[in-house]
Amino acid sequence: MTVSLSREQSQGVGARVRRSIGRPELRNHDPFLILDEFYVDKNSGFPDHPHRGFETVTYMLEGHKGTIGPGDLQWMTAGRCIVHSEMPVKSQTRAHGLQLWINLPKEHKMCEPQYQELLDGQIPRATPQDGVVVKVIAGESHGVKSQVYTRTPAMCLDFKVDMNKIVTQTIPSTYTGFLYMLKGTAFIGDKEFEGKAHHTLTLSEDGATTIKIQTKDEDAHFVFIASEPLKEPIVQHGPFVMNSSEEIYDTFVDYQNNKNAFEQAPNCRSTIA
Repeated sequence: MTVSLSREQSQGVGARVRRSIGRPELRNHDPFLILDEFYVDKNSGFPDHPHRGFETVTYMLEGHKGTIGPGDLQWMTAGRCIVHSEMPVKSQTRAHGLQLWINLPKEHKMCEPQYQELLDGQIPRATPQDGVVVKVIAGESHGVKSQVYTRTPAMCLDFKVDMNKIVTQTIPSTYTGFLYMLKGTAFIGDKEFEGKAHHTLTLSEDGATTIKIQTKDEDAHFVFIASEPLKEPIVQHGPFVMNSSEEIYDTFVDYQNNKNAFEQAPNCRSTIA
């Protein structure tokens, strides 16, 4: 297991992010491409931009109720093409959330785009013991399953754990993953690797199927994310992720010439952007 700190940087228009996966020292963690903890103030955000070749998960932690409100989820499959913006809606305070990019296998790179949106109350919870609540965003935890369909099999779990608790999470033996700490301190595994806020703890690819998580003197809030590696070539250029440089070149040609699913891109203007 490795532990690394995510440092804040500017991104988009006036937005600030702490990038976990996607930095030079942790370029990707197959099949995960990027994890950002973002902070967006009024009149800031991410204006219209294209995507191709991966899935984007946006999970709101706090902020005024909008299209995606506090605790809500949007699971977006870009596939062939999506052009969209991500901006706050008349927000008087900052929006705070997580955005995860998950690579798509080659067979799904050019699938039709899809949105799955769940309100906070529609996301199931597992309560394995008093003082432990797990929001099952994708996959399964302690017998509770999510309704979200993922083309790349994945689990995405939001843990809130009171102090002085021990909880375990089971993952398939072929999966790898990581924990991203949002608040407090947690100790992971038998060696008790320490995770504090804004730290990423990357799981070793040793086939372990049960991960032990312990809190001591304070509560902890973190996400636990895991999936089966695709073991395919990854070539990424900005918002496009394909399997070869030739496919990236073709994607830019498609975008510039408004073809192969980008036909509507020149006239795409989000009302909120």
